[in-house]
Amino acid sequence: MAELRSTPIEGLLEIFPRVFHDSRGYFFESFRMDWFIKEEISVDWVQDNQSFSQKGTVRGLHFQVAPFAQAKLVRVITGKVLDVVVDLRKDSPTFGAHFSTLLDGVKHNLLYIPEGFAHGFSVLEDAIFAYKCSNYYHQPSEGGILWNDPVLGIDWQIQSPIISDKDQLWMTLEEFKNQTNGGL
Repeated sequence: MAELRSTPIEGLLEIFPRVFHDSRGYFFESFRMDWFIKEEISVDWVQDNQSFSQKGTVRGLHFQVAPFAQAKLVRVITGKVLDVVVDLRKDSPTFGAHFSTLLDGVKHNLLYIPEGFAHGFSVLEDAIFAYKCSNYYHQPSEGGILWNDPVLGIDWQIQSPIISDKDQLWMTLEEFKNQTNGGL
């Protein structure tokens, strides 16, 4: 069975599956619905995504607004990333707080991110990143928070990040609060 760890932000859950190694390689369960049932999390996964990113890339911070908001279950297949989330839930006591964790293709750990969070990651080693989504991608519902917002002060652990044009244009957390009347 996997080890499930709560985080300082309510709803975020780190998952460390049990990995079985032998002379042929390894085996582990990368997803089990009973992990979520045990935590009283009700989620239906509808889409799986996978990306490759080279070392030094920063992706994010992305979200989708209701009714297309997404919960995500993220992991790294190979490589290492610093996974980062920002709580954008209007009524959350940790609104605006961020949490980061190292996702590692050797440890095979996962992070469950409920709806209401912006999500991004920095690539510390070339990485294949995979994630399940609870809703389909819907471009008109897409939004983002500026990756280097000084109010957030996120340490991405990257010196000269490679960032898409789109990710350089997202709004700050303060602009987001003003635009949404305080959150998602």
